[in-house]
Order: sequence, then structure tokens, then C-alpha cells
Amino acid sequence: MSQYVIGIDEAGRGALAGPVAVGAVLFPIDLDWKAIFRLVTRRGSPRLRDSKKLTSRQRSLLYEHIASHGRLRHACAFVAPEAVDSIGIVKAAHRAAAAALGELGIRPARAEVLLDAGLEAPPRWRQRSIVRGDESVPAIALASIVAKVSRDRLMEGLAPSYPRYGFEKHKGYGTLVHRRAIGQHGLSDVHRRTFCKTLLF
Repeated sequence: MSQYVIGIDEAGRGALAGPVAVGAVLFPIDLDWKAIFRLVTRRGSPRLRDSKKLTSRQRSLLYEHIASHGRLRHACAFVAPEAVDSIGIVKAAHRAAAAALGELGIRPARAEVLLDAGLEAPPRWRQRSIVRGDESVPAIALASIVAKVSRDRLMEGLAPSYPRYGFEKHKGYGTLVHRRAIGQHGLSDVHRRTFCKTLLF
């Protein structure tokens, strides 16, 4: 029996700009996940939550806890917008999942991979895809946080180089403000052309 599972989840699948990100967390099966989520629980019992249902502050707090936790290992891999345009978002996400797994430095025989539905790992890994896994599987919930925080920080870092688009606010997603900025200024080199070509402004 494996002593570990690896949670995998993505962020940025539907964004108009920036990379797709996939987070991976190596999770000991005997770890008390409730102790982690207790950090963002004001009342009642801790419960798993998709990263999008947490505040930015809560996500950052949990991310830093994951990063400093002595029994957790994490990684995040990005696939750039031009690759998303070239091979499609599904293959790009699968490529990022493979890269994130590789960064964990663990042999496939030692862990089962648990993925949020829609993702796949390379076939050498034992794996299961779980619908709404980020709300039911601790390792996937933590991977969701790793992916979301890592990608958000990357987009915030890009914002000063592309000040007309406001990446620090919407992180590249298709908000009205972002779509209007594209309509006014055109596409930058970090936009996904295949995602933007059908926009109506």
C-alpha cells in the first residue's frame, strides 16, 4: 500500500492571458488535513474548499503553510500561452501535470495520483480522476491552492510589463475590464489568441 498520494489540480484553464498552471502536492496518507484548514476556519468544523472559494488572504496563508510544512512537498508547472494556442488547453494542462509530477522527485510506484476531473497524468502513474476533487480530496484541495496562488503571483509579476491590461486585478481572466482593454489596445504577447479571437467587446 502506498504511503503517499499526490494531488493534482489546475488554475487558469479559462483565462484569456497567461499560462495554464498545474499544482501538485505529495500528501502522506496519515496527515491530518483538518489541522491545515483549521487555519482558515472561524467557526464549525474545518472543511475542504476549492481555492476559488477562499479569499486571497486565506489562499496565501494556506500556501505558505503548505510550503513550510515538514511533511508536504509541492510543485507547480506552467505551460505558456503560445503552447496553449499551439496544442490546445487540454494537452497543455496534461503537459503541465507531467512536469509538476516530475518536480516532486518521487517514483511512480510510491504514490497514487489523484486528479481533479479533466486532468491526466502520464500512463506510468497509477491515477484516478475525481469530479470536484478539490472539494472532497485533501491532496487535490491543497494542489488547487498551490496552482491558484502560484499563477496569481506570476500574473501579478507580469502586470508592470503590461500596465494597460490590469493583470494584477483579474489575473488574465475574461472580465469586462480586461475585454475592454483588449478591444482598445489589442493583444499582447501573453494573450492566448485562440481564446480571444471570438470575443465581442
